[in-house]
Amino acid sequence: MAWIRRVRTASGATGVQIAEYDSGRRKIVAHVGSAHTEAELGILLERAREMLADPAQGSFDLGIEPAAPQVRLVAPAPAPALFEAGPLAGTTAAGPPRAVSTDSRLLFQALDGVFGDLGFGALGDDVFRDLVLARVVEPASVLDTGRVLAELGRKAASGKTMRRALARCADRGYRDKIAGLCFAHVLASGDISLVLYDVTTLYFEAGHEDGLRKVGYSKERRAGPQVVAGLLADRRGFPLEIGCFEGNKAEKLTILPAIRQFQARHGIEAVVVVADAGMLPAGNLDDLDEAGPGFIVGSRVTKAPVGLESHFRWHGDAFTDGQVIDTVTPKAGKNNDPALRAEPAWDRKDHPKSWRAVWAVSAKRLARDNRTLTAQENRARDVISGAKSARAPRFVKTDGGTPALDEKALARARRLAGLKGYVTNLPVSVMPPAEVISRYHDLWHVEQSFRMSKTDLAARPVFVRKRDAIEAHLTIVFTALAVARETQNRTGLAIRNVIRQLRPLHSATIAVNGAVQTFPPAIGPEQQKILDDLKNGRDLRH
Repeated sequence: MAWIRRVRTASGATGVQIAEYDSGRRKIVAHVGSAHTEAELGILLERAREMLADPAQGSFDLGIEPAAPQVRLVAPAPAPALFEAGPLAGTTAAGPPRAVSTDSRLLFQALDGVFGDLGFGALGDDVFRDLVLARVVEPASVLDTGRVLAELGRKAASGKTMRRALARCADRGYRDKIAGLCFAHVLASGDISLVLYDVTTLYFEAGHEDGLRKVGYSKERRAGPQVVAGLLADRRGFPLEIGCFEGNKAEKLTILPAIRQFQARHGIEAVVVVADAGMLPAGNLDDLDEAGPGFIVGSRVTKAPVGLESHFRWHGDAFTDGQVIDTVTPKAGKNNDPALRAEPAWDRKDHPKSWRAVWAVSAKRLARDNRTLTAQENRARDVISGAKSARAPRFVKTDGGTPALDEKALARARRLAGLKGYVTNLPVSVMPPAEVISRYHDLWHVEQSFRMSKTDLAARPVFVRKRDAIEAHLTIVFTALAVARETQNRTGLAIRNVIRQLRPLHSATIAVNGAVQTFPPAIGPEQQKILDDLKNGRDLRH
Protein backbone atom coordinates (compact mmCIF):
# COMPACT_ATOMS: atom_id res chain seq x y z
CA MET A 1 0.00 0.00 0.00
CA ALA A 2 1.35 3.43 -0.92
CA TRP A 3 1.26 6.46 1.34
CA ILE A 4 2.41 10.07 1.52
CA ARG A 5 5.41 10.84 3.75
CA ARG A 6 6.94 14.14 4.79
CA VAL A 7 10.65 14.37 5.57
CA ARG A 8 12.98 17.12 6.73
CA THR A 9 15.75 17.81 4.22
CA ALA A 10 19.29 18.98 4.99
CA SER A 11 18.38 22.49 3.81
CA GLY A 12 15.56 22.71 6.32
CA ALA A 13 12.81 22.27 3.72
CA THR A 14 10.00 19.74 3.98
CA GLY A 15 10.12 17.02 1.36
CA VAL A 16 6.94 15.29 0.19
CA GLN A 17 7.24 11.72 -1.10
CA ILE A 18 5.06 8.80 -2.04
CA ALA A 19 6.28 5.52 -0.53
CA GLU A 20 5.17 1.89 -0.43
CA TYR A 21 6.27 -1.42 1.07
CA ASP A 22 7.76 -3.93 -1.36
CA SER A 23 8.57 -7.39 0.11
CA GLY A 24 8.69 -5.94 3.58
CA ARG A 25 11.02 -3.09 2.63
CA ARG A 26 10.06 0.55 2.36
CA LYS A 27 10.47 1.93 -1.19
CA ILE A 28 10.27 5.55 -2.34
CA VAL A 29 7.94 5.58 -5.36
CA ALA A 30 8.10 9.27 -6.17
CA HIS A 31 9.58 12.45 -4.77
CA VAL A 32 6.89 15.09 -5.27
CA GLY A 33 9.00 18.09 -4.26
CA SER A 34 10.44 20.18 -1.41
CA ALA A 35 8.46 22.96 0.28
CA HIS A 36 9.91 25.99 2.00
CA THR A 37 6.59 27.56 3.05
CA GLU A 38 3.26 26.31 4.32
CA ALA A 39 1.65 27.36 1.04
CA GLU A 40 4.12 25.28 -0.96
CA LEU A 41 3.60 22.34 1.38
CA GLY A 42 -0.15 22.48 0.86
CA ILE A 43 0.29 22.44 -2.92
CA LEU A 44 2.69 19.47 -2.78
CA LEU A 45 0.44 17.47 -0.47
CA GLU A 46 -2.52 18.08 -2.74
CA ARG A 47 -0.46 17.02 -5.74
CA ALA A 48 0.65 13.86 -3.91
CA ARG A 49 -2.97 12.96 -3.08
CA GLU A 50 -3.87 13.28 -6.75
CA MET A 51 -1.00 10.93 -7.63
CA LEU A 52 -2.23 8.22 -5.29
CA ALA A 53 -4.77 5.73 -6.51
CA ASP A 54 -6.59 6.25 -3.21
CA PRO A 55 -6.57 10.01 -2.45
CA ALA A 56 -7.77 9.30 1.12
CA GLN A 57 -4.37 7.88 2.12
CA GLY A 58 -2.88 9.50 5.19
CA SER A 59 0.57 11.08 5.45
CA PHE A 60 3.38 9.90 7.77
CA ASP A 61 6.47 11.75 8.91
CA LEU A 62 9.15 9.04 9.11
CA GLY A 63 12.02 11.54 9.42
CA ILE A 64 14.23 9.86 6.80
CA GLU A 65 16.24 11.88 4.29
CA PRO A 66 15.44 10.48 0.82
CA ALA A 67 18.16 9.47 -1.60
CA ALA A 68 16.15 10.74 -4.55
CA PRO A 69 17.27 14.07 -6.07
CA GLN A 70 15.55 17.12 -4.58
CA VAL A 71 13.22 19.34 -6.61
CA ARG A 72 13.05 22.79 -5.05
CA LEU A 73 10.00 24.99 -5.51
CA VAL A 74 10.67 28.65 -6.24
CA ALA A 75 9.36 30.81 -3.45
CA PRO A 76 6.44 33.01 -4.52
CA ALA A 77 7.31 36.54 -5.61
CA PRO A 78 5.67 39.51 -3.93
CA ALA A 79 2.04 39.83 -4.97
CA PRO A 80 1.49 42.16 -7.95
CA ALA A 81 -1.18 44.83 -7.86
CA LEU A 82 -3.66 42.39 -9.36
CA PHE A 83 -3.73 40.49 -6.04
CA GLU A 84 -4.45 41.62 -2.52
CA ALA A 85 -3.46 38.65 -0.37
CA GLY A 86 -2.44 39.08 3.23
CA PRO A 87 0.00 36.83 5.09
CA LEU A 88 -1.02 33.22 5.54
CA ALA A 89 -2.75 32.73 8.83
CA GLY A 90 -2.24 29.67 10.96
CA THR A 91 1.32 28.75 10.02
CA THR A 92 1.45 26.76 13.22
CA ALA A 93 -1.55 24.71 12.13
CA ALA A 94 -1.98 21.35 13.74
CA GLY A 95 -2.83 19.86 10.36
CA PRO A 96 -1.15 20.45 6.99
CA PRO A 97 -2.38 23.26 4.72
CA ARG A 98 -4.77 22.12 2.03
CA ALA A 99 -4.60 23.36 -1.57
CA VAL A 100 -8.16 24.34 -2.47
CA SER A 101 -7.37 25.10 -6.12
CA THR A 102 -4.84 26.46 -8.57
CA ASP A 103 -5.69 28.55 -11.62
CA SER A 104 -4.30 30.92 -14.27
CA ARG A 105 -6.21 33.96 -13.10
CA LEU A 106 -3.21 36.18 -13.82
CA LEU A 107 -3.60 35.46 -17.55
CA PHE A 108 -7.34 36.14 -17.43
CA GLN A 109 -6.83 39.42 -15.60
CA ALA A 110 -4.16 40.54 -18.09
CA LEU A 111 -6.44 39.85 -21.06
CA ASP A 112 -9.38 41.38 -19.25
CA GLY A 113 -7.31 44.56 -18.95
CA VAL A 114 -6.86 44.65 -22.73
CA PHE A 115 -10.58 43.93 -23.21
CA GLY A 116 -11.42 46.87 -20.95
CA ASP A 117 -8.85 49.21 -22.52
CA LEU A 118 -10.49 48.64 -25.92
CA GLY A 119 -13.76 49.83 -24.39
CA PHE A 120 -15.54 46.49 -24.74
CA GLY A 121 -16.56 46.55 -21.08
CA ALA A 122 -19.21 49.11 -22.11
CA LEU A 123 -21.35 46.16 -23.23
CA GLY A 124 -21.84 45.30 -19.56
CA ASP A 125 -22.00 41.58 -20.32
CA ASP A 126 -19.58 39.49 -18.25
CA VAL A 127 -20.69 36.21 -19.85
CA PHE A 128 -19.95 37.56 -23.33
CA ARG A 129 -16.56 38.79 -22.09
CA ASP A 130 -15.77 35.37 -20.63
CA LEU A 131 -16.68 33.69 -23.93
CA VAL A 132 -14.37 36.07 -25.82
CA LEU A 133 -11.38 35.71 -23.49
CA ALA A 134 -11.79 31.93 -23.25
CA ARG A 135 -11.61 31.81 -27.06
CA VAL A 136 -8.38 33.83 -27.02
CA VAL A 137 -6.82 31.39 -24.55
CA GLU A 138 -8.20 28.08 -25.84
CA PRO A 139 -11.01 27.94 -28.40
CA ALA A 140 -13.63 25.41 -27.37
CA SER A 141 -17.28 24.54 -27.75
CA VAL A 142 -19.83 26.21 -25.50
CA LEU A 143 -19.96 23.08 -23.35
CA ASP A 144 -16.15 22.92 -22.99
CA THR A 145 -15.72 26.65 -22.41
CA GLY A 146 -16.64 26.09 -18.75
CA ARG A 147 -13.50 23.99 -18.30
CA VAL A 148 -11.31 26.70 -19.85
CA LEU A 149 -12.83 29.38 -17.64
CA ALA A 150 -12.35 27.24 -14.52
CA GLU A 151 -8.65 26.95 -15.40
CA LEU A 152 -8.58 30.74 -15.65
CA GLY A 153 -10.05 31.16 -12.19
CA ARG A 154 -13.53 32.09 -13.38
CA LYS A 155 -16.78 30.56 -12.26
CA ALA A 156 -18.35 29.69 -15.59
CA ALA A 157 -21.99 30.36 -16.32
CA SER A 158 -24.23 27.44 -17.20
CA GLY A 159 -24.54 26.24 -20.78
CA LYS A 160 -28.01 27.80 -21.03
CA THR A 161 -26.72 31.15 -19.79
CA MET A 162 -23.88 31.08 -22.33
CA ARG A 163 -26.36 30.38 -25.13
CA ARG A 164 -28.50 33.28 -23.95
CA ALA A 165 -25.38 35.45 -24.24
CA LEU A 166 -25.08 34.33 -27.87
CA ALA A 167 -28.67 35.39 -28.45
CA ARG A 168 -27.95 38.79 -26.90
CA CYS A 169 -25.27 39.38 -29.54
CA ALA A 170 -27.97 39.81 -32.16
CA ASP A 171 -30.72 41.26 -29.99
CA ARG A 172 -28.55 44.04 -28.57
CA GLY A 173 -26.40 44.72 -31.64
CA TYR A 174 -23.10 43.74 -30.04
CA ARG A 175 -21.23 43.58 -33.35
CA ASP A 176 -22.22 47.13 -34.28
CA LYS A 177 -21.04 48.35 -30.87
CA ILE A 178 -17.77 46.41 -31.07
CA ALA A 179 -17.14 47.76 -34.59
CA GLY A 180 -17.70 51.31 -33.33
CA LEU A 181 -15.26 50.78 -30.45
CA CYS A 182 -12.65 49.25 -32.78
CA PHE A 183 -12.96 52.26 -35.09
CA ALA A 184 -12.54 54.66 -32.14
CA HIS A 185 -9.47 52.74 -30.97
CA VAL A 186 -7.78 52.90 -34.37
CA LEU A 187 -8.73 56.55 -34.79
CA ALA A 188 -7.17 57.39 -31.41
CA SER A 189 -3.95 55.44 -31.96
CA GLY A 190 -3.34 55.88 -35.67
CA ASP A 191 -5.26 56.86 -38.77
CA ILE A 192 -8.14 55.42 -40.71
CA SER A 193 -7.21 56.75 -44.16
CA LEU A 194 -6.38 53.28 -45.48
CA VAL A 195 -8.18 49.98 -44.87
CA LEU A 196 -7.47 46.43 -46.00
CA TYR A 197 -10.09 43.95 -47.19
CA ASP A 198 -9.99 40.21 -47.68
CA VAL A 199 -12.37 37.26 -47.54
CA THR A 200 -12.23 33.69 -46.37
CA THR A 201 -14.58 30.73 -46.10
CA LEU A 202 -15.73 28.98 -42.92
CA TYR A 203 -17.01 25.44 -43.28
CA PHE A 204 -19.59 23.53 -41.23
CA GLU A 205 -19.84 20.01 -39.93
CA ALA A 206 -23.15 19.65 -41.76
CA GLY A 207 -24.37 17.89 -44.86
CA HIS A 208 -27.29 20.08 -45.92
CA GLU A 209 -27.53 23.61 -47.29
CA ASP A 210 -29.92 26.31 -46.13
CA GLY A 211 -30.44 30.01 -46.84
CA LEU A 212 -26.98 31.00 -45.55
CA ARG A 213 -24.87 27.86 -45.53
CA LYS A 214 -24.22 27.10 -49.18
CA VAL A 215 -21.78 24.99 -51.16
CA GLY A 216 -19.35 27.26 -52.99
CA TYR A 217 -15.70 27.81 -53.76
CA SER A 218 -13.87 26.75 -50.60
CA LYS A 219 -10.44 28.01 -49.58
CA GLU A 220 -10.12 24.83 -47.50
CA ARG A 221 -10.98 22.72 -50.57
CA ARG A 222 -14.06 21.28 -48.90
CA ALA A 223 -17.26 20.26 -50.63
CA GLY A 224 -19.76 20.88 -47.82
CA PRO A 225 -21.80 23.94 -46.85
CA GLN A 226 -19.92 27.08 -45.85
CA VAL A 227 -20.28 30.82 -45.32
CA VAL A 228 -18.11 33.59 -46.72
CA ALA A 229 -16.64 36.00 -44.18
CA GLY A 230 -15.28 39.40 -45.21
CA LEU A 231 -12.87 41.24 -42.91
CA LEU A 232 -12.05 44.94 -43.06
CA ALA A 233 -8.93 45.92 -41.09
CA ASP A 234 -6.66 48.89 -40.61
CA ARG A 235 -3.24 48.96 -42.24
CA ARG A 236 -1.78 46.90 -39.36
CA GLY A 237 -4.46 44.22 -39.43
CA PHE A 238 -6.56 45.43 -36.47
CA PRO A 239 -10.18 44.42 -37.25
CA LEU A 240 -12.75 47.09 -38.09
CA GLU A 241 -15.67 45.20 -39.64
CA ILE A 242 -16.65 41.61 -40.25
CA GLY A 243 -19.41 40.52 -42.59
CA CYS A 244 -21.14 37.21 -43.19
CA PHE A 245 -22.35 36.21 -46.67
CA GLU A 246 -23.91 33.18 -48.32
CA GLY A 247 -21.44 30.38 -48.95
CA ASN A 248 -21.87 30.52 -52.73
CA LYS A 249 -21.41 34.30 -53.00
CA ALA A 250 -18.48 35.36 -55.19
CA GLU A 251 -15.68 37.17 -53.34
CA LYS A 252 -15.88 40.15 -55.67
CA LEU A 253 -19.51 40.74 -54.68
CA THR A 254 -18.75 41.12 -50.96
CA ILE A 255 -16.44 44.12 -50.91
CA LEU A 256 -18.92 46.83 -51.92
CA PRO A 257 -21.49 45.92 -49.21
CA ALA A 258 -18.67 45.80 -46.63
CA ILE A 259 -17.28 49.20 -47.66
CA ARG A 260 -20.71 50.83 -47.84
CA GLN A 261 -21.60 49.53 -44.37
CA PHE A 262 -18.29 50.86 -43.04
CA GLN A 263 -18.89 54.28 -44.62
CA ALA A 264 -22.48 54.49 -43.39
CA ARG A 265 -21.59 53.41 -39.87
CA HIS A 266 -18.86 56.01 -39.42
CA GLY A 267 -19.94 58.70 -41.88
CA ILE A 268 -16.66 58.78 -43.81
CA GLU A 269 -15.80 58.77 -47.50
CA ALA A 270 -12.11 59.74 -47.63
CA VAL A 271 -10.66 56.26 -47.27
CA VAL A 272 -8.42 54.11 -49.48
CA VAL A 273 -9.33 50.44 -49.84
CA VAL A 274 -6.63 47.86 -50.59
CA ALA A 275 -7.71 44.48 -51.94
CA ASP A 276 -6.17 41.51 -53.68
CA ALA A 277 -6.08 40.94 -57.43
CA GLY A 278 -9.38 39.68 -58.79
CA MET A 279 -11.37 41.09 -55.87
CA LEU A 280 -12.54 44.04 -57.96
CA PRO A 281 -13.27 43.46 -61.65
CA ALA A 282 -13.80 46.46 -63.93
CA GLY A 283 -17.47 46.92 -63.03
CA ASN A 284 -16.75 46.85 -59.29
CA LEU A 285 -13.95 49.36 -59.69
CA ASP A 286 -16.35 51.79 -61.33
CA ASP A 287 -18.91 51.27 -58.56
CA LEU A 288 -16.31 51.70 -55.83
CA ASP A 289 -14.87 54.80 -57.50
CA GLU A 290 -18.37 56.26 -57.74
CA ALA A 291 -18.98 55.55 -54.04
CA GLY A 292 -16.06 57.79 -53.14
CA PRO A 293 -13.19 55.68 -51.73
CA GLY A 294 -9.83 55.43 -53.38
CA PHE A 295 -8.62 51.93 -54.15
CA ILE A 296 -5.45 49.94 -54.76
CA VAL A 297 -5.87 46.46 -56.19
CA GLY A 298 -3.53 43.96 -57.72
CA SER A 299 -3.50 43.66 -61.50
CA ARG A 300 -3.20 40.34 -63.24
CA VAL A 301 0.08 40.02 -65.11
CA THR A 302 -1.86 38.88 -68.19
CA LYS A 303 -2.93 42.53 -68.61
CA ALA A 304 0.68 43.69 -68.94
CA PRO A 305 0.89 43.28 -72.76
CA VAL A 306 -1.92 45.83 -73.13
CA GLY A 307 -0.99 48.12 -70.27
CA LEU A 308 2.69 48.15 -71.23
CA GLU A 309 2.24 48.08 -74.98
CA SER A 310 3.97 51.43 -75.44
CA HIS A 311 6.83 50.43 -73.13
CA PHE A 312 7.44 47.16 -74.97
CA ARG A 313 7.47 48.98 -78.31
CA TRP A 314 10.02 51.61 -77.29
CA HIS A 315 12.09 49.82 -74.66
CA GLY A 316 11.64 46.10 -75.33
CA ASP A 317 11.16 43.55 -72.57
CA ALA A 318 14.48 44.01 -70.77
CA PHE A 319 13.87 45.25 -67.21
CA THR A 320 16.14 46.10 -64.29
CA ASP A 321 15.66 44.99 -60.71
CA GLY A 322 13.49 47.49 -58.85
CA GLN A 323 12.31 49.26 -62.00
CA VAL A 324 8.91 50.97 -61.65
CA ILE A 325 6.70 52.03 -64.56
CA ASP A 326 3.88 54.44 -63.75
CA THR A 327 1.39 54.48 -66.62
CA VAL A 328 -2.28 53.91 -67.47
CA THR A 329 -4.28 50.78 -68.10
CA PRO A 330 -7.59 50.62 -70.01
CA LYS A 331 -10.82 49.82 -68.22
CA ALA A 332 -11.69 47.74 -71.27
CA GLY A 333 -10.38 47.28 -74.78
CA LYS A 334 -7.12 48.76 -76.05
CA ASN A 335 -4.80 51.16 -74.31
CA ASN A 336 -3.83 54.67 -75.33
CA ASP A 337 -1.81 55.30 -78.48
CA PRO A 338 1.37 53.14 -78.30
CA ALA A 339 3.04 55.57 -80.68
CA LEU A 340 3.56 57.87 -77.67
CA ARG A 341 7.01 57.13 -76.30
CA ALA A 342 6.61 58.76 -72.87
CA GLU A 343 4.38 57.01 -70.34
CA PRO A 344 1.27 59.15 -69.76
CA ALA A 345 0.59 60.40 -66.23
CA TRP A 346 -2.91 59.26 -65.28
CA ASP A 347 -5.49 61.96 -64.73
CA ARG A 348 -9.18 61.37 -64.20
CA LYS A 349 -10.21 64.07 -66.70
CA ASP A 350 -7.64 63.18 -69.36
CA HIS A 351 -8.14 59.40 -69.09
CA PRO A 352 -11.83 58.73 -68.40
CA LYS A 353 -11.59 55.22 -69.88
CA SER A 354 -8.44 54.19 -68.01
CA TRP A 355 -7.08 53.68 -64.51
CA ARG A 356 -3.64 54.42 -63.22
CA ALA A 357 -1.35 51.39 -63.30
CA VAL A 358 1.97 50.94 -61.51
CA TRP A 359 4.18 48.07 -62.64
CA ALA A 360 7.18 46.92 -60.62
CA VAL A 361 9.99 44.51 -61.51
CA SER A 362 11.73 42.32 -58.94
CA ALA A 363 14.71 40.02 -59.51
CA LYS A 364 13.46 37.72 -56.72
CA ARG A 365 10.03 37.52 -58.33
CA LEU A 366 11.68 36.91 -61.73
CA ALA A 367 13.65 33.96 -60.34
CA ARG A 368 10.56 32.55 -58.62
CA ASP A 369 8.36 32.99 -61.71
CA ASN A 370 10.95 31.33 -63.93
CA ARG A 371 11.22 28.34 -61.59
CA THR A 372 7.45 27.98 -61.68
CA LEU A 373 7.34 28.30 -65.47
CA THR A 374 10.11 25.71 -65.86
CA ALA A 375 8.20 23.27 -63.67
CA GLN A 376 5.04 23.89 -65.70
CA GLU A 377 6.92 23.46 -68.97
CA ASN A 378 8.42 20.15 -67.79
CA ARG A 379 5.00 18.91 -66.70
CA ALA A 380 3.54 19.90 -70.07
CA ARG A 381 6.30 18.02 -71.92
CA ASP A 382 5.78 14.91 -69.75
CA VAL A 383 2.06 14.90 -70.54
CA ILE A 384 2.70 15.42 -74.26
CA SER A 385 5.26 12.59 -74.36
CA GLY A 386 2.99 10.24 -72.43
CA ALA A 387 5.37 9.97 -69.48
CA LYS A 388 2.55 11.25 -67.27
CA SER A 389 -1.17 10.95 -67.66
CA ALA A 390 -3.15 13.95 -66.56
CA ARG A 391 -5.55 16.54 -67.79
CA ALA A 392 -3.88 18.97 -70.14
CA PRO A 393 -1.86 21.34 -67.92
CA ARG A 394 -0.77 24.86 -68.77
CA PHE A 395 1.15 25.32 -72.05
CA VAL A 396 -0.40 22.26 -73.70
CA LYS A 397 -2.45 22.87 -76.84
CA THR A 398 -4.18 20.51 -79.23
CA ASP A 399 -2.89 20.66 -82.79
CA GLY A 400 -4.88 18.43 -85.15
CA GLY A 401 -6.00 16.24 -82.28
CA THR A 402 -2.42 15.82 -81.06
CA PRO A 403 -1.20 17.54 -77.89
CA ALA A 404 1.72 19.92 -78.41
CA LEU A 405 3.66 22.48 -76.42
CA ASP A 406 2.28 26.00 -76.75
CA GLU A 407 5.57 27.74 -77.46
CA LYS A 408 4.00 31.18 -77.98
CA ALA A 409 2.15 31.14 -74.66
CA LEU A 410 5.30 29.96 -72.85
CA ALA A 411 7.42 32.69 -74.48
CA ARG A 412 4.81 35.31 -73.57
CA ALA A 413 4.79 34.13 -69.95
CA ARG A 414 8.60 34.22 -69.82
CA ARG A 415 8.52 37.76 -71.14
CA LEU A 416 6.27 38.88 -68.30
CA ALA A 417 8.13 37.03 -65.52
CA GLY A 418 9.13 39.27 -62.64
CA LEU A 419 6.36 41.82 -63.22
CA LYS A 420 3.70 42.77 -60.68
CA GLY A 421 0.98 45.32 -61.38
CA TYR A 422 -1.12 47.56 -59.15
CA VAL A 423 -4.23 49.47 -60.28
CA THR A 424 -5.47 52.57 -58.47
CA ASN A 425 -7.65 55.65 -58.88
CA LEU A 426 -5.22 57.81 -56.88
CA PRO A 427 -3.17 60.29 -58.96
CA VAL A 428 0.58 60.53 -58.45
CA SER A 429 0.09 63.89 -56.72
CA VAL A 430 -1.77 62.05 -53.95
CA MET A 431 0.29 58.86 -53.74
CA PRO A 432 3.66 58.25 -55.45
CA PRO A 433 4.24 54.83 -57.06
CA ALA A 434 6.50 53.54 -54.27
CA GLU A 435 3.75 54.17 -51.71
CA VAL A 436 1.13 52.50 -53.92
CA ILE A 437 3.29 49.36 -53.92
CA SER A 438 4.02 49.59 -50.20
CA ARG A 439 0.36 50.04 -49.25
CA TYR A 440 -0.67 47.05 -51.34
CA HIS A 441 1.92 44.91 -49.58
CA ASP A 442 0.25 45.78 -46.26
CA LEU A 443 -2.38 43.21 -47.23
CA TRP A 444 -0.39 40.53 -45.44
CA HIS A 445 -1.62 42.03 -42.17
CA VAL A 446 -5.28 41.26 -42.90
CA GLU A 447 -4.28 37.86 -44.28
CA GLN A 448 -2.47 37.23 -41.00
CA SER A 449 -5.60 38.23 -39.08
CA PHE A 450 -7.59 35.64 -41.01
CA ARG A 451 -4.95 33.02 -40.27
CA MET A 452 -5.17 33.95 -36.59
CA SER A 453 -8.95 33.69 -36.63
CA LYS A 454 -8.80 30.25 -38.22
CA THR A 455 -5.93 28.78 -36.20
CA ASP A 456 -5.41 30.60 -32.90
CA LEU A 457 -9.11 31.44 -32.46
CA ALA A 458 -10.49 28.37 -34.26
CA ALA A 459 -13.20 30.21 -36.17
CA ARG A 460 -13.84 27.07 -38.16
CA PRO A 461 -15.33 24.56 -38.37
CA VAL A 462 -18.61 26.11 -37.21
CA PHE A 463 -20.91 23.79 -35.26
CA VAL A 464 -23.96 26.05 -34.82
CA ARG A 465 -26.59 26.08 -37.54
CA LYS A 466 -29.04 28.97 -37.06
CA ARG A 467 -28.17 32.30 -38.63
CA ASP A 468 -28.29 34.27 -35.36
CA ALA A 469 -25.99 31.73 -33.72
CA ILE A 470 -23.59 31.85 -36.69
CA GLU A 471 -23.54 35.64 -36.58
CA ALA A 472 -22.96 35.51 -32.80
CA HIS A 473 -20.06 33.09 -33.33
CA LEU A 474 -18.49 35.55 -35.80
CA THR A 475 -19.04 38.42 -33.35
CA ILE A 476 -17.14 36.54 -30.63
CA VAL A 477 -14.35 35.68 -33.08
CA PHE A 478 -14.25 39.32 -34.26
CA THR A 479 -13.99 40.59 -30.67
CA ALA A 480 -11.40 37.95 -29.72
CA LEU A 481 -9.37 38.93 -32.81
CA ALA A 482 -9.33 42.56 -31.65
CA VAL A 483 -8.10 41.50 -28.19
CA ALA A 484 -5.48 39.19 -29.72
CA ARG A 485 -4.19 41.83 -32.17
CA GLU A 486 -3.95 44.44 -29.43
CA THR A 487 -2.13 41.95 -27.21
CA GLN A 488 0.36 41.33 -29.99
CA ASN A 489 0.77 45.04 -30.68
CA ARG A 490 1.54 45.76 -27.02
CA THR A 491 3.95 42.89 -26.42
CA GLY A 492 5.53 42.41 -29.83
CA LEU A 493 4.86 38.67 -29.43
CA ALA A 494 2.48 36.31 -31.20
CA ILE A 495 -0.69 35.67 -29.21
CA ARG A 496 0.17 31.97 -28.85
CA ASN A 497 3.54 32.93 -27.36
CA VAL A 498 1.86 35.22 -24.83
CA ILE A 499 -0.60 32.49 -23.81
CA ARG A 500 2.16 29.89 -23.60
CA GLN A 501 4.21 32.07 -21.22
CA LEU A 502 1.42 33.35 -18.98
CA ARG A 503 -0.87 30.33 -18.70
CA PRO A 504 1.54 28.29 -16.52
CA LEU A 505 1.58 31.09 -13.90
CA HIS A 506 -0.74 29.34 -11.44
CA SER A 507 -2.10 31.15 -8.41
CA ALA A 508 -2.74 28.86 -5.44
CA THR A 509 -5.67 29.05 -3.05
CA ILE A 510 -4.68 27.49 0.30
CA ALA A 511 -6.86 26.63 3.30
CA VAL A 512 -5.24 26.56 6.77
CA ASN A 513 -7.14 26.46 10.09
CA GLY A 514 -10.33 27.67 8.42
CA ALA A 515 -8.58 30.63 6.71
CA VAL A 516 -8.42 30.71 2.91
CA GLN A 517 -5.78 32.78 1.12
CA THR A 518 -4.74 33.09 -2.52
CA PHE A 519 -1.04 33.33 -3.32
CA PRO A 520 0.43 34.59 -6.59
CA PRO A 521 2.91 32.58 -8.64
CA ALA A 522 6.60 33.25 -9.03
CA ILE A 523 6.99 35.48 -12.09
CA GLY A 524 10.14 35.46 -14.19
CA PRO A 525 11.54 38.62 -15.80
CA GLU A 526 10.29 37.75 -19.30
CA GLN A 527 6.79 37.05 -18.04
CA GLN A 528 6.82 40.21 -15.95
CA LYS A 529 7.74 42.25 -19.03
CA ILE A 530 4.74 40.82 -20.88
CA LEU A 531 2.45 41.71 -17.99
CA ASP A 532 3.91 45.22 -17.79
CA ASP A 533 3.51 45.79 -21.56
CA LEU A 534 -0.11 44.64 -21.42
CA LYS A 535 -0.85 46.78 -18.38
CA ASN A 536 0.87 49.91 -19.69
CA GLY A 537 -0.76 49.69 -23.10
CA ARG A 538 2.51 50.23 -24.97
CA ASP A 539 2.01 49.76 -28.71
CA LEU A 540 5.17 48.40 -30.31
CA ARG A 541 3.92 49.24 -33.81
CA HIS A 542 4.91 52.89 -33.38
